[in-house]
Amino acid sequence: MKIAVLISGGVDSSVALRLVKQAGHRDITAFYLKIWLEDELAYLGNCPWEEDLKYARSVCEPAGVPLNVISLQTEYQERVVSAAVEELRAGRTPSPDIWCNQRIKFGLFCEKIDPGFDKIVSGHYAQVEDHGDLRLLKRSPDPVKDQTYFLCALNQKQLGRLWFPIGHLRKDGVRRLAREYDLPNRSRKDSQGICFLGKIKYPEFVRHHLGERAGEIVELETGRTLAGHRGFWFYTIGQRKGIGLAGGPWYVVKKDVLANRVYVSHSDRFLDHARRQFNVSSVNWIGGEPQRLQLQAKVRHGPRLADCQLRPLDDGRWEVTLTEPDQGIASGQSAVFYDEEVCLGGGVIE
Repeated sequence: MKIAVLISGGVDSSVALRLVKQAGHRDITAFYLKIWLEDELAYLGNCPWEEDLKYARSVCEPAGVPLNVISLQTEYQERVVSAAVEELRAGRTPSPDIWCNQRIKFGLFCEKIDPGFDKIVSGHYAQVEDHGDLRLLKRSPDPVKDQTYFLCALNQKQLGRLWFPIGHLRKDGVRRLAREYDLPNRSRKDSQGICFLGKIKYPEFVRHHLGERAGEIVELETGRTLAGHRGFWFYTIGQRKGIGLAGGPWYVVKKDVLANRVYVSHSDRFLDHARRQFNVSSVNWIGGEPQRLQLQAKVRHGPRLADCQLRPLDDGRWEVTLTEPDQGIASGQSAVFYDEEVCLGGGVIE
């Protein structure tokens, strides 16, 4: 079996590589995907791709695994970054990490290395189970690290090639293996935030692409102007940190794109604006439409699963009703659906 391993320089993909070796496979090639925006945004911060690549090499060389570097920066800009910027411009909250997995890591990359590789390995916290001709995407036993939310847009063909060697482990177990393997990155911190930003701060990325435009922060209940802001695109529904208002906490509850106005509510009132019901479009069902409509949902990445009821609409959209209201439902975000341990797929919140 010929295996391609996606390696990032982090501990998760490095342990995944060693587990593949430990399983007895010998025909292995590692690939580092260069998608950082360091050329365009170098002045905003230190992009870590050179450091990542150094760690990737230091893991592959002792294992006797060749490492290839593939630059997908142009394609990433076109397929992920540009789409994210347009969503922000429209006042929506994009899901670039979901697009990255669907369009780049397990899309374009797989096309580039075809034919010849039977399996694609990565360090995702998720599991793929074969049930005859059907592949199921299942959650990791580590609810905090579980990454099925970011894999919800994959299809059966993609899942059929994927192998997640650490998907059955918790993070502490992966760290323990990294120490046992004496990996050079065994103590390296996990990366945080959106995959293409590296060490660039998100507001700086947004400012680079959309600039600044002065507007008002308004208390929704009273219409009182509390402060100014530099563009509604710096804010998302449910946001609490970074608003910069005294006497809080304050939460973003609404955005007026045309007026460039951000509405907030105080913590003692913002739950009044929580929603139980919303529609999703562009739904991807990994294994076909669900037979049961009493499911669980995530409206953002994280360990929390919310009970929900789904109802198909005539136009291909689905109506979602949560058992408990949620204050952070934002248009453009992905809602991902689960039947206990199985990730069924997801769609875009309207």
